[in-house]
Amino acid sequence: MKDKTKLAALGRPHHRPAHPVNTPVERASTYLFPTYDDYLEGAKSITYGRLGTPTHRALEEAVTALEGGFETRLAPSGLQACNAAILAFVAAGDHVLMTDAAYDPTRKFCEKFLKRFGVETTFYDPLANEEDIAALMRPNTKVVFAESPGSLTFEVQDLPAIAAAAHAGGAKLVVDNTWSGGYFCKPIALGADVSVQAATKYLVGHADCLAGTITSADEPTSQKIYYALLQLGSNVSADDAWLALRGMRTLSTRLERHQENAEELVKFLAKRKEVERMLHPALKSCPGHAVWKRDFTGASGLFGAVMKPVPLAAMKAFFNAFKLFGIGFSWGGFESLCLHVHPQNYRSATEWNEEGPVLRFHAGLEDIDDLKGDLERAFAAMAAALK
Repeated sequence: MKDKTKLAALGRPHHRPAHPVNTPVERASTYLFPTYDDYLEGAKSITYGRLGTPTHRALEEAVTALEGGFETRLAPSGLQACNAAILAFVAAGDHVLMTDAAYDPTRKFCEKFLKRFGVETTFYDPLANEEDIAALMRPNTKVVFAESPGSLTFEVQDLPAIAAAAHAGGAKLVVDNTWSGGYFCKPIALGADVSVQAATKYLVGHADCLAGTITSADEPTSQKIYYALLQLGSNVSADDAWLALRGMRTLSTRLERHQENAEELVKFLAKRKEVERMLHPALKSCPGHAVWKRDFTGASGLFGAVMKPVPLAAMKAFFNAFKLFGIGFSWGGFESLCLHVHPQNYRSATEWNEEGPVLRFHAGLEDIDDLKGDLERAFAAMAAALK
């Protein structure tokens, strides 16, 4: 099946008379078994609410098919998914290679939490090639973590090259695949051992719940992920699993609209005198564009803009003039967002030397002319503040 069909067809209830179209919410902590034999058989599948209900299994089935993996497990947030995917493979004395463009909470997990337990992290240039990664590998390197495109600055990483270097050194490649929604990119097909998503973003799609997904490429990898989550006591509510599964039904349609609106906004912003340059993988000027063109089938709604330097008062006026673009964290929902971000604060292996402020945009599902009008209003307010 093609992805559009998978999103509509998988994770649906098994056929029975008058079955519902979508998997219903099954809330449960305790499951009862009529006989001892039923108990022995049930121990292989559904046993206890924390380990998942049929609602969770339906979502996991759909995500596994979308990502092209062996098995998917759920986490209560995207950050928990990233952290558990790392913890599954490291112990005291081990080493992690982490992209310098990683989501900041993932970065802090390595710098602050893992360090306390004797796990060392080296940050690497997100544009590193196979030889660069190989040179950073150590005998105790257990995980190479990639995020493509990178948070805030949108560098696209060469996953096949990174996978080759990681595997040659006996490490697992874990990839944060949230930007593509699992729809525009398939890290497992490119050599990753684990593909992680903040399902909070595009899978849920409506900015109303938190969830994470961890998809493994093979059974041995999936077992380590399962036991990491089991021992951490992680669980996702059946209601949130259901919301994510419902969101996936419209994922392809939503992502195509996000992509369309983002392309139009990028063209609009690139022509503005207030903008220095755009950060969007589909642009030839964006670092890693050739890799994006090779490995991705499209682009989502998240991108950035490097502005020309302006006083803080002008930046405040710009944001305060918005009526449609929200000022808020996260992204991937139906709504458009804009946030002032600071890449220079989250670098150690590379430097961010742009003089002007960086704005991160998420193109929502609103009418494109209304979004352009909202930006026109914001730029007019900025100009007035500069007089």
